Amino acid sequence: MTTLFLHFFLFVIITCITNLIPAVHSNCIVEQQLSLLHFKKSLVYVIDPPSPRLITWNSSTDCCSWLGVTCSTNGYVVGLDLSSEFVSCRIDNSSSLFQLQHLESLNLANNVFNGSQIPSAIGELTNLRYLNVAHGFYSGQIPIEISRLARLVSLDLSRNSYDGVSLKLENPNLSMLIQNLTELTELYLDSVEISGQGSDWCEAISSSLPNLRVLSLSFCGLSGPICDSLAKLQSPYEIDLGNNWFYAPVPRSFANFSNLTSLSLSGCNLLGIFPKEVFLIPSLQTIDISSNPELGGSFPEFPKNRTKLSTISLSHCNFTGSLPMSIENLTQLVDLDVSWNRFNSPISPIHWEALVNLESLDFSNNLLYGSIPSSIVSPPLLVALALSNNHFSGQVPEFFNTSSQLLRNLLLGNNNLEGEIPTSIFNLKGLMYLDLASNNFSGFPFSGPQQPRTLSFLDLSHNSLLFDYNGTSSPFLQIENLLLASNKLVGLPDFLKNQSTLSKLDLSGNQIQGQIPNWIWRLNSLGLLNLSYNSIVNLEPLLPNSTFTLFSLDLNFNKIQGIHSSYAFLQIGRLGLASNKLRTFPDFLRNQSTLNYLDLSNNQIQGQIPNWIWRLNSLQELNLPCNYLETLEAPLPKANSSTVVTSLDLHSNQLQGQIPLFLPFAHFLDYSRNNFSSSLPADIGSFISKTNFLSLSRNNLHGTIPRSICNTTGMVLDLSYNSLSGIIPQCLTQLPLSILDLRTNNLTGSIPDNFLEHCKLQTLDLSRNNIQGQFPKSLVNCSSLGVLNLGNNQITDTFPCLLMTISTLRVLVLRSNNLYGSLGCPKTNSTWPVLQIIDLAHNHLNGEIPATSFATW
Repeated sequence: MTTLFLHFFLFVIITCITNLIPAVHSNCIVEQQLSLLHFKKSLVYVIDPPSPRLITWNSSTDCCSWLGVTCSTNGYVVGLDLSSEFVSCRIDNSSSLFQLQHLESLNLANNVFNGSQIPSAIGELTNLRYLNVAHGFYSGQIPIEISRLARLVSLDLSRNSYDGVSLKLENPNLSMLIQNLTELTELYLDSVEISGQGSDWCEAISSSLPNLRVLSLSFCGLSGPICDSLAKLQSPYEIDLGNNWFYAPVPRSFANFSNLTSLSLSGCNLLGIFPKEVFLIPSLQTIDISSNPELGGSFPEFPKNRTKLSTISLSHCNFTGSLPMSIENLTQLVDLDVSWNRFNSPISPIHWEALVNLESLDFSNNLLYGSIPSSIVSPPLLVALALSNNHFSGQVPEFFNTSSQLLRNLLLGNNNLEGEIPTSIFNLKGLMYLDLASNNFSGFPFSGPQQPRTLSFLDLSHNSLLFDYNGTSSPFLQIENLLLASNKLVGLPDFLKNQSTLSKLDLSGNQIQGQIPNWIWRLNSLGLLNLSYNSIVNLEPLLPNSTFTLFSLDLNFNKIQGIHSSYAFLQIGRLGLASNKLRTFPDFLRNQSTLNYLDLSNNQIQGQIPNWIWRLNSLQELNLPCNYLETLEAPLPKANSSTVVTSLDLHSNQLQGQIPLFLPFAHFLDYSRNNFSSSLPADIGSFISKTNFLSLSRNNLHGTIPRSICNTTGMVLDLSYNSLSGIIPQCLTQLPLSILDLRTNNLTGSIPDNFLEHCKLQTLDLSRNNIQGQFPKSLVNCSSLGVLNLGNNQITDTFPCLLMTISTLRVLVLRSNNLYGSLGCPKTNSTWPVLQIIDLAHNHLNGEIPATSFATW
């Protein structure tokens, strides 16, 4: 009873006290709320309706309770966070946003402002301490008004661009922008185009921002050197200057930044020797100096318990020397990447088991040697290990007592390893990707009790493997992608019969002979099969009612004479039968409904090309060169037929008669080196409007070049080595061609002097014709020209000095014309920096070309 009375008494007391204290209500100022509502109304969104954050913004609730809004105790809006709200509109200077004069923090990052400029009215928010408009799709000049925000502590304008146009700091420049921002501790201007001379940028930062803790200026187009005055920064934590154009060494003063936690200088074209003392900064956690191929250096000795390094990325540099044993002292290390350097030492003395936090280790593409220690897979969190492209030798170690259950990727390819792969490799229970290519292994445990259920990728190509299947009943390793190219196989290994998940199999470059057994087609998951470069004679006929679909079958470079008609039930997407001994078109091809690529080149096929091949309704690429074909079976498809062939290669056959033009959507046509003996059809342009490559070279074509040929929008036109006559059509030099080859014909007249202003020609060959007239002055527009051959014509003119301005010229042949006068070009100082061949023989020229014209000779 006493307890009940006590509870009642407490209830009464608490109720009375509660009634005496007034309820606490947010006191959002009405004008502030109206400004926010007007601002919300002006917004447009990529995704509608807006996110839950903005749904809370309504007139019936206090604005200080809205998500993304922070108020001061007296009701003014001091913080606004609209990051990642899928806003898609432009905020101009009249926006009610700029009525929020008490704003101290504004975050508009990760929205879509459609390439607009940052509004200059941002300068009215003079109380701002934090401004973030990163990833906002802004572009154009950064407004000078930001420099009025003298209270700013953090400024982030990074990663802004729209339609290829980035944010820029030109006028104002960086110095003008930050000169008043003396309280700034964080500056993020990544991907802003910062103009200025040399090291102006770092002089501006060191003189204006002494309190800077975070400096992030990656992808800014900065130039070097990195000035020593950056040492004035009192205590930077993070520095990211990656992907700029310094062409200078790293200042030793960087080692004095005693509180530095992260340093990124990747892709900066750094030179000289990297100061190894930087690695020893006690607070440093992340260092990335990758992709600086001219930057040398070596590792220091790492002391115990004095480093917090978790990430070291040195890939694609020029570091040398040994990997010190003291690497084992980096117990916080998570990611170590020193690939593509010149480290040259063994790795076996290092106690790798000490690196208990290591997740990724990449030593690939160095000069490391010696044996591979089993301890290297001991780190319990290790996921990826790459030791490929070194000089490791000996056998792969036994993997007993390993604690690495997470290792998924193991790359040991291109070393000098030998012997058999131990079964204990599958103690690595998480292994999915295994690269053992380009070694001298003689065996691999495809069967046994310890395999994981499935390997996603196994590359054993370029080894010395033989298989002698002994009929074991042990479970077989299941593999999805198996590469066994360039070994010593003489047949298909029997263990393949048990593969239920195999999708890609590469057996190319072996010694497989005779017949391919039909059981291979019962591997239901198989999609890509490469049997090229073997000595296969035929394929065993399919069993009745067999059906199978294969994305790609490569039988190139074998000795196949024919394929049984039962393979009509095998549906293939891409089929390579090049360089075999076929004499006819395999009949099973008639029934291919999914075939889109067919290569029958370099066989012994004679006679005619059957017209049923054009009715294969998926066929897009057909290669038939280097056979003995003479005709195309009539009737050919009409221009409006359903054929979808876009690439047809018939070169080096014995085809005769008219040029076959019936593929209006073809982008590649090569009819060269045949016996076609017609004139070019007047309507040829109707069939080549989509053609990027057209070669009719080395036939017996005659007559004139029809004007309709200019309907092509292609890049290569080759009519060389024929008997074409008449003039060069004026429109031909108006095309966006990269190669125009009309050599060795009977063309007359002059070269049209109307080359496009932005001519794209890289090769122009009109040699061995009967061309007269003057040298075309507009050829100077072809600023990418590499090969120019006008030899053996009748061009009458002085030496074309205009060519001196084409710095890409490698071959210049003007021999056997009527050129006259002096070779000197006194009005130009240009050179030919890459010229390799020049032939001016058999003209009427005198004098000499100055040696300075040949920059590389």
